[in-house]
Amino acid sequence: MDILSFIGVAVAFAAILGGNWLEGGHLDTLANGPAMLIVLGGSIGAVLLQTPLNLFLRGMRMLGMVFMPPRRALEETIGKLVDWSRIARKDGLLGLERAAAEEPDLFVRKGMQLLVDGNEPDEIRHALEVELDSRERFDLQASKVLEAMGGYSPTIGIIGAVMGLIHVMQNLSDPSKLGSGIATAFVATIYGVGLANLFLLPMANKLKAYVLQESHYRELVIEGLVAISEGENPRQIEVRLQGFLR
Repeated sequence: MDILSFIGVAVAFAAILGGNWLEGGHLDTLANGPAMLIVLGGSIGAVLLQTPLNLFLRGMRMLGMVFMPPRRALEETIGKLVDWSRIARKDGLLGLERAAAEEPDLFVRKGMQLLVDGNEPDEIRHALEVELDSRERFDLQASKVLEAMGGYSPTIGIIGAVMGLIHVMQNLSDPSKLGSGIATAFVATIYGVGLANLFLLPMANKLKAYVLQESHYRELVIEGLVAISEGENPRQIEVRLQGFLR
């Protein structure tokens, strides 16, 4: 669990609502259904038009990573790789066949299977780096779904503001309708700018950080498996992989 994400959301809400209260405003003044519909609906529609389906779906699935990111215990992974190197030196690469079958991480399992099958170190590195690069590129593009929404929502908020002002101008003769139009105008702008800068853009940047963190973990795995295939001393492998912790 990423406690900073929860704290960030809480602080953002507290700052906006607290500032509104200190200025004498009320919560219901910020609750405007038409403004929310305009901003959210317009932003989502623009992103759907821009983004291929597979990227959009991946971006939505990645949302949970903002609050519940994948945890990669690098020290534990280094320990596993060092243990596997000892098994390989003692029993040969075929001795890793059972460990490969029991490995839950599909990326690591693929690398170990390549190792057990007797592929050359360069072949193992190339195969795993192709998958790493492909996955990193895809996930970075998916994280830009939120970034795109953050780019569109302030502009959609301005559209909502203009629509509210149009509503006001059409009802100047009826003072009872002026309040709702003005509220929609200003609240839509708040929704658009606030949604982008307090939530969507920060969440997109956090997802990018987690994607790069995942790539860092996979680079460690590649280095470890290639070192095992080259028959390096377990102690040398451990020293080399320790560099990924810094």
